[in-house]
Amino acid sequence: MATYNKRGYKPKSKPEKDDQDELFNDSDSTTAEVFSTLDEGASKTEKWLEKNQKFIIIVVALIAISAVGAWAYNQFVMKPKQIEAFSETTEANKYYDLALNSTGKEKDSLYNVALQGANGKYGLLQIAEEYKGTDAGNLATYQAGMAYLNIGGDQLQNAIDYLKAYEGGDSVLKSIAQAGIGDALVQAGQTGDAISYYMDAANTNQNEFSTPKYLLKAAQAAITTGDYSTAITALEQIEEKYPDAVEAKTAQVLLGQAQAASN
Repeated sequence: MATYNKRGYKPKSKPEKDDQDELFNDSDSTTAEVFSTLDEGASKTEKWLEKNQKFIIIVVALIAISAVGAWAYNQFVMKPKQIEAFSETTEANKYYDLALNSTGKEKDSLYNVALQGANGKYGLLQIAEEYKGTDAGNLATYQAGMAYLNIGGDQLQNAIDYLKAYEGGDSVLKSIAQAGIGDALVQAGQTGDAISYYMDAANTNQNEFSTPKYLLKAAQAAITTGDYSTAITALEQIEEKYPDAVEAKTAQVLLGQAQAASN
């Protein structure tokens, strides 16, 4: 009986079959090597984990403790401290407000009572120290600086120190504090050092009321020290951005003087 081959069928030669077998063998070998490498890597990782598991547990525990600690600190330390701090400020704030609204000779005395405390309550200095880091503590630091600034004289350095220490997030108070440092430095005869604080005050909380005022103070301080370039920069800002400000007319006159002096 005759044997027929399908059309197009070509029997594989032995060498060709051997090459194909070799290809599959190589593929199997490569796959085996990959899995072997993975196994070795996993084994090394397991050994490393086993060897360092105590260290890992400690690190994880520290992170967890830190998170819980931060939450507990805020809940059980800072919040009660905030409440306690604000209850302590009542007396100090009363005398501070009286001093602000006073125009007589008792002004300095009222500021001193606000600073030192009265009627068994803390003054601003104690509140700033005892409740450091709280909103009440930061506000007391600012108020102490402004109280010393208003007293003036030999208290100017205290004003500078407390106003520099103010760390509240309120940009309005921060701006006033920066300008207060500038005022204290001018009163202390350090006009050149005051310029940067006035400029910072102007830029910290930009608005049409306080910004031109602080820019004008910066310009005046700069002209006094012969820093005409800074003066011109500050005065031009008033002219360009705040033409309707109360300080605009004075700024225009000073700008002409500063430009003439710089030539």
